[in-house]
Amino acid sequence: MGPAFESETGITVQGEYFGSNAVMRMVEDGTKHPDVVVSADATLLRDRLVGTHTDWDVEFATNVLGIGYNADTGFGSKMAAGEQEWYDLIRETEQGDIAISNPEQDPLGYRAWQAFGLAEREHDIEGFREEVWDLVEQVAEEPQVLGGVEGGSRAGAVVYGNMARDHDIPFEPFPAAYNFADPSLADHYATAEYTFEQDGTTVEGRPILYNATVLDRADAPENGRRLVEFLASNPDDVLGEAGLATADSLPRAHGTLPDGLTI
Repeated sequence: MGPAFESETGITVQGEYFGSNAVMRMVEDGTKHPDVVVSADATLLRDRLVGTHTDWDVEFATNVLGIGYNADTGFGSKMAAGEQEWYDLIRETEQGDIAISNPEQDPLGYRAWQAFGLAEREHDIEGFREEVWDLVEQVAEEPQVLGGVEGGSRAGAVVYGNMARDHDIPFEPFPAAYNFADPSLADHYATAEYTFEQDGTTVEGRPILYNATVLDRADAPENGRRLVEFLASNPDDVLGEAGLATADSLPRAHGTLPDGLTI
């Protein structure tokens, strides 16, 4: 999306990519000072930054959770064949064959935990979440999750659909009951929880919604607002090309938008 924005506006985006929870901590403790913050968990950004570092945000895209895999591995070839369910195949893997993002740092990681719990109930597999949790390898940062899958050192990873698209690897979305892509299932998703070890707070499962804001202390607030407006307007299906999706209810603003920003 950065190159598309630069092509349209002449403004260069210098992006850094971390798990959303890690980004919130970096902003809160002053480790990072971005102009724009984009989160894969709209509620997380709103709970952590609105009221202290910004007064508004704009929801602009959705995504889907599932498994990206290397078709040249045993697990991946069986996934590609489609003859067995993912929840049966994953229990046949060796420890570390499947990667997830660190749930303490990133919504992608704690959504994996929540998805495994919902899958346990959906398919009536007692002990499924704990069994799989002992098998998967937690990777510190979201951008590294698919590195081993591409190279073949790992068979697969629990990722968002756009990540698999970016890395050009096969992707099998989870069923709607636990892929966090259907806003109408928000109450169902909320029955799954994850409690952070660091501070004991608990986050409920919720639909994947991307949002963005410009921080109060931004060095280039006008350019930041133009980026948010660009994301919200989704020109030429830029979000679709990036593997994200939009919905009839998006874009959607929360709080009072700054002067000059329209969606």
